[in-house]
Formats: sequence, C-alpha cells, structure tokens
Amino acid sequence: MSSGTLNVYGLVVLLIAAYWLWRVAAQARLGSRPVAAWWALPGLAALALAQTLDVPALLGVGAALLLYAEFWPGAFRRNRKTRPRIGWPLVALVMCAALLRGPDTADLGLADLGLADLGLAELLGLLLGVGGVAGVLLNLFWPRRRVSVPAAPPLRTLGFETRWNRAVTPEWPELSLSLTDQGARLRNESPRDLLLSGWSPAGLNAWLPLRDHDGAGWKTLRAGQEAFLPLSGQEGGVRVWYRPESPGAAPHLFRADWTPTPRAGEGDRVLN
Repeated sequence: MSSGTLNVYGLVVLLIAAYWLWRVAAQARLGSRPVAAWWALPGLAALALAQTLDVPALLGVGAALLLYAEFWPGAFRRNRKTRPRIGWPLVALVMCAALLRGPDTADLGLADLGLADLGLAELLGLLLGVGGVAGVLLNLFWPRRRVSVPAAPPLRTLGFETRWNRAVTPEWPELSLSLTDQGARLRNESPRDLLLSGWSPAGLNAWLPLRDHDGAGWKTLRAGQEAFLPLSGQEGGVRVWYRPESPGAAPHLFRADWTPTPRAGEGDRVLN
C-alpha cells in the first residue's frame, strides 16, 4: 500500500476513536457509563493490527467489535449512585505518555499518521490514551448530584409493614368519615396533604389500598379531598394508616367505629 493509503486509513481509525469518545461524553451527561461499549478499544486495536500485521481478517474482527460496542442494548448502563473515579484514567494517560515517549514517535503528527509502522508498545500506548481520555470525560461530564436531605421517607417505605408497627393517633382528627349506601367517604380535614398507606375493616387483618369511585388508587389525599371506602354494611368500623407530608412524621392511625346495620335498632348506622 502507498503511504497516502496508510494516512487515510489511520485518519479513519482516528475519527472512529474520536466519535466513540464523543459518545462516551454524551452518555456521561445522562448518567450512563460504558459497559459493552468498552469493546470498542479492542476493536480499534484490531483495525490498527490489520495494517501493522497485514492481516485483512482483523479488519472484519475490528468492525464486528465496533458494531457490538455501538449497537448492543447493554452498551451503556445508567447508574447515578456512584461517580466514576478519576484515578485509573490518569494512570492510563501516564502509561500512554511513557509508551509514546520513544524517539520514533516524538515527531508523529496527524499529517504523517500511519499504522503500518506502529510497534506493539506504541499501539498499546494509543489504546491506553483513548481509554484514559474516556475515563476523564466520564468524570468531567457526569451530572452533579445535589446533596439534599429528604423531608420525609418516600411513600414506598410506608407499606404493608406499617400495619404491624406502632402508629400514632393524633389528638385532633385529621380525617373524617361519612357513611353511604355503598360504603364510606373518607375526607382529609387537615390543612396539609396526607400520604395514604392502606386501610382495613375493624377486626380484620386486611390491607386494602384506598381508591376513588372509578377504581383509581390514591397515594396522596389533598386537603379537603375525599376517598371512597367500599363496605358491605356488615362492618362495624375502619382503620386507616397514613402519614402527614411533614419532616420526621411517624405513621398515623385513624379509627372509626359504628353500629352495623343488622344490629342497629331502626336500621340506622350510628358513628361512635
């Protein structure tokens, strides 16, 4: 091959490496780090060795590895919990500088880029340089997390276990209950929102989600808002577990009891 062909081939490999670094930086902005995408490095090595060793089959191997690193569904994985470390990329860049410090590569420029004359040490140094730059880009473009203390535990922590834990009964009721023919209406009488956990008829070890008349589940009961509790008329009370949207609030328990219809003197249900 002529030197012009070698220069063009080397420039193409360099552009592929630059594109891969750009993709790493773009994914880092989204909080994703390379997983299968790291296979692009041996893919670039295979492309370079195809010229260095004059083995055309390595060109197909390198192209396959690059396609795998680009289009595999697990090429990048989102994980914002831990920030990528900067230590190993810096070590890779130092090793890259040490391997490329030889007299044969001191004057290497873009215009004279050729892969056929690269030795194993120079090739390894270039790969370490690409990997080190990728690690630095991951750290630089990783989204900054705002450190904040949540005002209260998320709703998912107020689950079924709340039914068996100690709950607080507020001195002034924050909920009210009105009986209807189909069940009962639960109303938020407090000036703040309440996070609903579940409810059960009195005397039963049930755990039922609160829903409206259309069947949609309620997670938050706004001030003045009502939720529907389906009852058959045989129950003599309900228990509702909830938590106010306030810092450090413990689970609360609302109790309501009444005389069931079959035992009422004139068929009326009377709240206690």
